[in-house]
Amino acid sequence: MKALTSEEMREVDRLTTERLGIPGLQLMETAGTLAANSLAEFMREAGLEARAIAVLCGKGNNGGDGFVVARHLYPAGGRVRVYLFARTDELRGDAATNFQRWRNLGGDVICIPDEKSWDAAWPEIAGADVIVDAIFGTGFRGAASGVIGRALADINRMSHDATAARPTIIFAVDTPSGLPSDGSAAEGPVLRAHHTVTFTAPKVGQLVSRDAAAAGELRVVDIGSPAALVEEVGKGLLRWSEPEEFAKLPLVRTTDGHKGLYGHILVVAGSLGKGGAAIMSGSAALFAGAGLVTVATPDVVLPIVAAAHPEYMTESLVATKDGTASNANLADDHFATIEKGKTVLAVGPGLGQDRETQEFIRSIVQKTELPVVLDADGLNAFAGRADDLADRESAFVAITPHPGEMARLLNCSVKDAQEDRVKTAQDAAKRWDAHVILKGSHTVLAAPDGRTFVNTTGNAGLAKGGSGDVLTGVLAAMTGQFKTDDWLRVLALGVYLHGAAAEVAAMGTDLSGIVAGEVARAVPAARLKLLRELQRRG
Repeated sequence: MKALTSEEMREVDRLTTERLGIPGLQLMETAGTLAANSLAEFMREAGLEARAIAVLCGKGNNGGDGFVVARHLYPAGGRVRVYLFARTDELRGDAATNFQRWRNLGGDVICIPDEKSWDAAWPEIAGADVIVDAIFGTGFRGAASGVIGRALADINRMSHDATAARPTIIFAVDTPSGLPSDGSAAEGPVLRAHHTVTFTAPKVGQLVSRDAAAAGELRVVDIGSPAALVEEVGKGLLRWSEPEEFAKLPLVRTTDGHKGLYGHILVVAGSLGKGGAAIMSGSAALFAGAGLVTVATPDVVLPIVAAAHPEYMTESLVATKDGTASNANLADDHFATIEKGKTVLAVGPGLGQDRETQEFIRSIVQKTELPVVLDADGLNAFAGRADDLADRESAFVAITPHPGEMARLLNCSVKDAQEDRVKTAQDAAKRWDAHVILKGSHTVLAAPDGRTFVNTTGNAGLAKGGSGDVLTGVLAAMTGQFKTDDWLRVLALGVYLHGAAAEVAAMGTDLSGIVAGEVARAVPAARLKLLRELQRRG
């Protein structure tokens, strides 16, 4: 699905009304209803029966959405109170209509036109279990200032930027207040939310801006605008990785399928003290559906790696005195023999940064004709000489740097690499004729032709050593199964499933204790969840 700017979103809404005859008031009702349903679902997941819900509304259409949310939450029990950052006589149009509907229900409204009234209301808001943000919509520009700026800052301070135990849920309707939709950095405070439900399509700023993390978990709901209209109006190259993007891939295996159909992955990984990286990459490729997996690792760690999973095969690499892969593996066609018959080459996890090992890495990456997934120490081998990535035999190379690795490849600071993550990835993809997967919160995937995906699955459980090793195995397995005809989408699927697997692994436990091996084992469940969702959509 394309990501839209605020102007494009307004045009989608306008054309929806013009072409389909759906009035703005109905779109607002649908939006608020679905937002309320989503919030109720989040509350159930949290095991929360909210005693107090504070709905913060602005005077525009986002505030109108908030009135609808309040009305639909009202019958559920608990105290639902609306706080309006305006005077009631400032409301217009559909927002005014939904304000009146709320009042007709008997709902409370506390007006907060100035900081004095905020000071009076704040203790009650601070005590709410749930805070609903419907102050500014996706058309917001500039800086949140005055009483609203004060309110956003106070909530952020109280919630420690949505990391404290209370309030239980900070829920943004359409977008967190203060967050520009077009991708620019916020000029003032931005409310930090646990969850955001946005309408029709994700907004660029929610995916890739400096403040995108303020949206928390992002959910997009359909309020009646056709998907084709989003594709028609959206002019950018940025796409959001969501289930429909993968609907045309052969996710269901045939009854006569066999291991030869799903790729033979060669993982070159590991060194003395880092055999776990090879184990995790190899096992992730298995769990992600590869037909066959061979792990090539230095002879000093091969027994440990081989014993970890009887389902994959192993090949011995000549080791340096430090226990890393030696350049001697290129002699007498040793590595060429290992590579023979394989369909994908994954290189890097745990290989180490020995000079001789780096020479070995550069040689096999540049000489192979197989699709390559390059990660970790495989990337470090090209630090300071990244343009060598373009000097190769393979038509398909995907690199998976985290920000520090990307900075080393570009010979710049991490801050510079992160300043505009989309541009960084797109420029590098074009420069090296490679697919670039710039990891991080909202991973960016860019193809050499500029097409770009942003992924939002995943959670803080991935903030643990080994997560990148698992991703390498998953990406290689996806390539083995779905080939390279639409490789950007295949890689996007791998990143999506990696994040979704972390979400599955987190069920019933705290994110702090998730380890990478659990994420690998959860990939099949994440894939089944994706398949079932697509089947339900029809």
